[in-house]
Amino acid sequence: MSDPDPPDGTPEPAAAAEPPPPAGPPGPELARAVLDAAKARRGAGGRTRGGPAAAGGTAGKGRGVRRRDWSGAGPDPRDPQPFGSVLGKLVKSRGWQRPAAEATLFGQWEKVVGQEIADHCRPVKLEGGELTIEAVSTAWATQLRLLAGSLVRQIAGAVGHNLVTRVRIHGPAAPSWNRGARRVRGRGPRDTYG
Repeated sequence: MSDPDPPDGTPEPAAAAEPPPPAGPPGPELARAVLDAAKARRGAGGRTRGGPAAAGGTAGKGRGVRRRDWSGAGPDPRDPQPFGSVLGKLVKSRGWQRPAAEATLFGQWEKVVGQEIADHCRPVKLEGGELTIEAVSTAWATQLRLLAGSLVRQIAGAVGHNLVTRVRIHGPAAPSWNRGARRVRGRGPRDTYG
């Protein structure tokens, strides 16, 4: 039996019909279709939700940085490097090892041979693996001649092997007595310098 009409005399509304099903594919198929469309746009170079960097393009104004190339938390070759390591790589790539070793030998003589020896002698020249050292006195020249082997090893340990193969040590340079237009050959004044 049906219910009688309401007392106010208005007819009863018809039962609400169920909404029609969506026109497209149902849930999982719809998600798959959206994903395939996004992949197609990405492959065609189109802009995706992540912007050009996510699509494999460049980010920013001509920087050329790709998102997938960004470094993580660990060390990376593109991280800032200490100046010494960058300079070492440059010296090695240009083949400047020998001139750099010579500069170290002459520029940091105290570090190479030690403070006591450096106070009493200095390097003069390096030719063909032979280092010429000038001592402050003949006594120090004699002492350094006795230490020649250990000096070569000490230098090799500081600046590398085969830079200095032998040392030539001499005392202080004597003053020249060659003055004037006329000179007499001979031994000069009989005195010892040093």
